[in-house]
Amino acid sequence: MKCRVCNSEAKEIFSAKVLNKYNIKYYFCPNCNFLQTEEPYWLDEAYKSAIGIADTGIQKRNQLFAKRSSAIITSLFDTNKKFLDYAGGYGIFVRMMRDKGFDFYWDDPYADNLFAKGFEHDEQNKYELVTAFECFEHFTNPLEQIEKILKISENIIFSTRTFSGDPPKPDEWWYYSLDSGQHISFYSNTTLKYLAEKLKLHLNTDNKAFHLLSRKKINNLWFNVVLKLSDVGLSRIFSLKLKSKSETDHEILSK
Repeated sequence: MKCRVCNSEAKEIFSAKVLNKYNIKYYFCPNCNFLQTEEPYWLDEAYKSAIGIADTGIQKRNQLFAKRSSAIITSLFDTNKKFLDYAGGYGIFVRMMRDKGFDFYWDDPYADNLFAKGFEHDEQNKYELVTAFECFEHFTNPLEQIEKILKISENIIFSTRTFSGDPPKPDEWWYYSLDSGQHISFYSNTTLKYLAEKLKLHLNTDNKAFHLLSRKKINNLWFNVVLKLSDVGLSRIFSLKLKSKSETDHEILSK
């Protein structure tokens, strides 16, 4: 089977049961260290609900991403520009970021915008940066879909759990999300470096789950220092000049 990232020959390394019913094969690419499932014929069933019923961490995850994104954007990008949350789910993250003062917009063809109504993606907008949280592992054609995002902005903050060395076995890593059946693409740190080189971008990463692909060359040590500061509650030092859009958004939507 061909690797969906670099088109090299990927080898079957194990199988696992998804949706508690389908025994599927997983293929590992020795060239870029990308792990993929066989052709995901079960996705229509997996996506009957856009957000998996077992995703109890959705609120906590959005709070973490909002803190980290705030710190990265204010320290490395232009806060006066527009931003887009790609695959934005219910709009929780967009509402949080607007409440912090960032001009964020929402886009997701597979979910209902419950919390950021009125601030949907407009193709006429020009965006300084795109966030793409917990969606890379859902991509059926990663390279093609990342290139699609790059047409919106050349800067992408994204999250996806990575591995080093050989892929963990199915019973060793919860990120396979076997119950939901929605995770079909898995990236090693080597895979992300390959993608950055292929797309002529710079990669910044915490080597765990939080990453940045950008045309800008950014010191990775500084990138991680900013993340650490945000994690211990000091992200506000980066955005003291920003004013929440909660009230102004209320006025706009009321009219």
